[in-house]
Amino acid sequence: MEHLTKETFLEKVFNYEQNKEWKFEGELPCLIDFYADWCQPCKMVAPILEELSKEYDGKINIYKIDTEAETELAGAFGIRSIPSLLFCPKDGQPQMAMGALPKDTMKKAIDDVLLKN
Repeated sequence: MEHLTKETFLEKVFNYEQNKEWKFEGELPCLIDFYADWCQPCKMVAPILEELSKEYDGKINIYKIDTEAETELAGAFGIRSIPSLLFCPKDGQPQMAMGALPKDTMKKAIDDVLLKN
């Protein structure tokens, strides 16, 4: 699971400095976890994301963004509460989910929003 900086985010997800409208830059749909080290619910989500990254290997990418280190990215998405999960399909608008979701809810969102199968 890759941790994104602003630089890698602009390359792999969305270059908001060049585009006003959402334009996904990635090869695979992705799920982005906005988290912080001090956040307890984030710690509950982390192992679930690890499992999902193995289960959906080659189908989706799962990224993590440390909101403490990447304050500009958190600000660009108006992140107020963490964890916040951003589901980015290859086509269409991204969808944000807030809070520590259970694994089955995340799987359903991945299938419905990211893979649409």
